[in-house]
Amino acid sequence: MTENEMTPTEGWGNIFKLIIPYIFIVGLFQWIAYYNLGLDINNYENVHKTPFQSLIVSFATLLGTLITIWLMMKFADEKPFYTLGFKNYEIGKDICKGIFLGFIIMLLGFSILYFTNQIEVQNVVLDSNSFFAGLFLFIFVGITEEVLVRGYILKNLLASFNNYIALFISAIIFSVLHLGNPFIDFISFTQLFVIGFLFGIPYVITRKLWFSIALHFSWNFFQGTIFGFNVSGNQQYSLIQTKLNTATIWNGGYFGFEGSVLCLLFQFVAIAFILVEHKKNNKSKHVMIN
Repeated sequence: MTENEMTPTEGWGNIFKLIIPYIFIVGLFQWIAYYNLGLDINNYENVHKTPFQSLIVSFATLLGTLITIWLMMKFADEKPFYTLGFKNYEIGKDICKGIFLGFIIMLLGFSILYFTNQIEVQNVVLDSNSFFAGLFLFIFVGITEEVLVRGYILKNLLASFNNYIALFISAIIFSVLHLGNPFIDFISFTQLFVIGFLFGIPYVITRKLWFSIALHFSWNFFQGTIFGFNVSGNQQYSLIQTKLNTATIWNGGYFGFEGSVLCLLFQFVAIAFILVEHKKNNKSKHVMIN
């Protein structure tokens, strides 16, 4: 069965079928991780984890997610796992572009906030173990959330609705999944909704996940591990240790840079850039064909 053969009811229906298996399987993997690390899963929101512990929990979440989605693809969607968006062409190009875009956004954001005295650099500390823990943590997070939200949820929504409605619903789901994050407010929730479009548009255009995974990873890694912002309200080790002079709508407060109006502006620019580049590529292909 191809993607086009899926009926509209099967598309959104598969998303509802995902809920219970996902909660059970991912919850089981997370419980195993917490138990073996000696952490209290009943109080997971307030448990302070070391970089290594966060890495293990994130890896457990990734494994649970991949297993759940694989089972859904096999028995509900009846399609190979790779059809989620793992097409084997231009992989390196997509990954490099995604990493570069995330780096540029975070570099510009950090620079503007630093030179306008919104943030203050306190120290630069290189802890190799924590650095690599952060690197792999955000790789795992990027793969987990993109496979789930874009690869499975958005893919099925596209079988039930037009591109705009599917993107809108997937962006809402993405932002709702972060409602439990510390320090979330209206601006940060709105930003998460918009970033759902930023991560989702490349998938709608190409039906590939490589760019979205790379951008998601880069977004979190440079924001948190390099430039010292909280990532979606969560604090972790950072190479550059920063301090907020005052929590404002421009620096995002304690939610992190992605809770700021400045970040929101950058996201709209990035979305426009992706759409313009896509239009330009389509025109060049058309010229080559003719």
